[in-house]
Amino acid sequence: MDKNKLLHIIQQGESETLEFKLTFSKLVIETIVAFSNTKGGRIILGVNDKQNIIGIAINKESIQNWINEIKQNTEPSLFPDFDKYYIDNKLIITITVNEFPLKPISFRNKYYSRKKNANHKLTVDEIVEMRYNSLSYSFDAYKIETKYSELDKTALETFKTKIKKSGRFKATGNLKNDLTKLGFINNGKLTRATELLFGTHHTNIHIGRFKNKHTIIDDVIIRSPLILAVDETLYFIKRNIRLGYEFGDSIERIEKWEYPILALRELLLNAIVHRDYTNPTDIIIKIFDDSIEFINPGSFLLGITPKDILTDNYIPKHRNKLLTEAFYLTGAIEKYGTGYVRLRNWLKEYPNLNISVDDKSKSTRVVVVHTKKQNKVGEKVGEKVGEKVGEDLTKNQLKIIDYIYKNNKITAKQLSKKIKISDRKIEENIKKLKLKNKLKRIGSARSGYWEVL
Repeated sequence: MDKNKLLHIIQQGESETLEFKLTFSKLVIETIVAFSNTKGGRIILGVNDKQNIIGIAINKESIQNWINEIKQNTEPSLFPDFDKYYIDNKLIITITVNEFPLKPISFRNKYYSRKKNANHKLTVDEIVEMRYNSLSYSFDAYKIETKYSELDKTALETFKTKIKKSGRFKATGNLKNDLTKLGFINNGKLTRATELLFGTHHTNIHIGRFKNKHTIIDDVIIRSPLILAVDETLYFIKRNIRLGYEFGDSIERIEKWEYPILALRELLLNAIVHRDYTNPTDIIIKIFDDSIEFINPGSFLLGITPKDILTDNYIPKHRNKLLTEAFYLTGAIEKYGTGYVRLRNWLKEYPNLNISVDDKSKSTRVVVVHTKKQNKVGEKVGEKVGEKVGEDLTKNQLKIIDYIYKNNKITAKQLSKKIKISDRKIEENIKKLKLKNKLKRIGSARSGYWEVL
């Protein structure tokens, strides 16, 4: 590297990959470890934090002593590159550190990563997560004791149908064999991902409709297998946001939701796929009059910042590799880090909406907010879904759909008791819902289930 390039680097100031120190110390080794655990970087000795070149005094053994000290205090041992430069007769030394392939590296049994222009001490959870990612492993790949026979048959059948429709995997017709081939079943044992997708997993999606920060109008906790939970969650969201109509060049009206549904689906899938499942906290979705926010346990993986997410300046990383694979195979997501690119494209059609992203307190929070009051063309134009979605549904029909969403194997007799109308009325309403293409029966009357369309 020539002197002009080095001067240009110094003028840039300290950053995620650059640090200045006046002399070698334990803090330098800490920074070497932080760089190794993140993206790599360069330390320049003999420069102060105001970018002034002060110079450094050394003897013949200094650099070799530093190399030995770094080797003895890092695990695994690190060997960065040292180079000497003279600028205006002042000696400065650069220490070039490469990202280490097998992470994390420790300094005296402590672990660090680099965030912005500072070193960040890793928590136990971050150490474990970094190790998983370094080994191309993830928490959802752990083997569990749940049996295949205990999985939800509806969830399995839904997955089978969706992967067939997407065409991203050539199924054999034997789903258990396919799941083994894909790694969801490992040496005859189910993985945590399989339980999350198709079984009873004790993790929740908690959704609330708020009038203000302290007043809840409606809320629900969804505990379904994740392959089913996506549609159930979207149904609740649609029930609690507005559907309006626009008129284009023709006289036909065009339905337009208050938020782009595809964008909300993307944010929901991001929360599910990138959630930290070692954390018992629920995924939380809050719907307000002027905004909707998604909060999930787990901050961005090390090396990715909220700013990167909104500017596409990052290499995609997956916390839960099997969950990502499952939703990719169903056609729900891509694996190339393009989710936020597509999300912003969808939001372009909604110039009154803004999106913000942050990851504080070990969680990720995404908010989509109206920047100005919604343009409501009277109450007749924007109706709450559930009151009017193309065709009128009665209150009893809405109740039937709600109960079926919560339990798609519910019987007419059970619906009759819950809604408090006769069995005959239940059957009449179900027949009307079928004719309106709102309900579909899958399988036989005894062993089948309902699908809400």
